[in-house]
Amino acid sequence: MILILKYLVPNGYTGLTIFPFVFLKSKALKNHVVLINHERIHLKQQSEMLVIPFYLIYMIEFLIRLFQYKNWNLAYRNISFEREAYANEFNLVYLKHRPFWGFLNYIRSNDI
Repeated sequence: MILILKYLVPNGYTGLTIFPFVFLKSKALKNHVVLINHERIHLKQQSEMLVIPFYLIYMIEFLIRLFQYKNWNLAYRNISFEREAYANEFNLVYLKHRPFWGFLNYIRSNDI
């Protein structure tokens, strides 16, 4: 379910997924197919990891990446969940063929 809550989405971001919701900064973004696909990839990641473990691993990996890169944006972009979503956001049929726990393929890929 897509909701428009511009104050919930952090500055610098256009969307945020908290299972089972996708929160967007503005109503116009509902038609942004690439963004919606990116957020749907996160919904799939969250559901297959039973939601709470997803958030724990996401935060732990973010902290590791922040220590590694000492840069907030680089840390965020190199989280395996984000790598998978960014790498496949333009592939609108990705979720039909995505392997279970597909994010594992992005843990040690090239840095973004």
